[in-house]
Amino acid sequence: MNDKINTTEDLLLSNYTYHLPSERIAQTPAIPRDSSRMLVVNSRTSHAHSTFSNLPDWLLPGDLLILNNTRVIPARLYGYKATGATVEVLLLEETETNCWLALVKPGKRFKLGTEILFGSAVKSESLLKAIVVGTDEATGGRFLQFEVPSEESFWEILESIGKMPLPPYITSRDSQPEQYQTVFAEKMGAVAAPTAGLHFTEELLNRLEQKGIEQAYITLHVGVGTFRPVEVEKITEHSMHQEWIEITAETVAKIAETKARGGRIIAVGTTAVRTLEGAAKASQGEILQPFRGKTDLFIYPGYQWQIVDGLITNFHLPGSSLLMLVSAFTGRKRLLELYQNAIAESYRFYSFGDGMLILPEAKLEQ
Repeated sequence: MNDKINTTEDLLLSNYTYHLPSERIAQTPAIPRDSSRMLVVNSRTSHAHSTFSNLPDWLLPGDLLILNNTRVIPARLYGYKATGATVEVLLLEETETNCWLALVKPGKRFKLGTEILFGSAVKSESLLKAIVVGTDEATGGRFLQFEVPSEESFWEILESIGKMPLPPYITSRDSQPEQYQTVFAEKMGAVAAPTAGLHFTEELLNRLEQKGIEQAYITLHVGVGTFRPVEVEKITEHSMHQEWIEITAETVAKIAETKARGGRIIAVGTTAVRTLEGAAKASQGEILQPFRGKTDLFIYPGYQWQIVDGLITNFHLPGSSLLMLVSAFTGRKRLLELYQNAIAESYRFYSFGDGMLILPEAKLEQ
């Protein structure tokens, strides 16, 4: 690690905190999406206030935006045990065909072999049945094997009975499930949205393309581990959660072409960062290779960047691994100062909140 961009204070959890007034937590997104505000970090010492619709004005022809095309699934299910007792299930990850790791409430009552019915309290009318086939010590969850009627699709049934799992800090009933999906969402599998992508509209994507700012896609299926706070004071002792990522040969080729002509790689969201840098790690120091699998990469101040030049991101929770990742870009002290400025300027925080654009000129030297 480079001592210039990493100090002992940067490795302590207690130094990643800030006070956010509750009224600064966004309950609904801006309408239209790109009317949200954007704090632009345009050098190592300066920043500006803008609007997300002005993003093309801050980027250069030849830049490459990397966007996460994951699609949030209606992962929250409400069902019944054979006894009629109600059950709440949050799907986390499909481990095999129609077998899911899930959080179940009340969890202690679900032993191996327990049946859960969904869609109706009457067994003969239920749309879906799941059987507990295992437990997971890491999450405290259960492995559920779903029995799907041969003429039905699991995904179609899920769309009809599942609910969108909005973060717990979004409590307003005015928020709509479709608002928690990017306009380029395609590949089913996430239980939370890649929120930096929520600011984009089709019209904005077209304007970026017209200016010569290209776009490429990766996939990271966001899991609940993204929101899990770091709980150890020495953050280097934190066990990072794994997430499923994919970077295709097409995207790898676009990145190589962009780098070769001197263009800049701008990651849209911490999920795109984690995918790009996770794939670079998997390439073991060689030229970036296509990758499909899991990453547990933990990025914090002192990290040696391999692929990403700039970053578009939202404002993150105190003590989160996401706050530490962004600190690796700007420096921890500066990022917290920027957050204080954003609070003073009445920016909206978290999933439905405003965004930040951190340009390559603001990136710490390595």
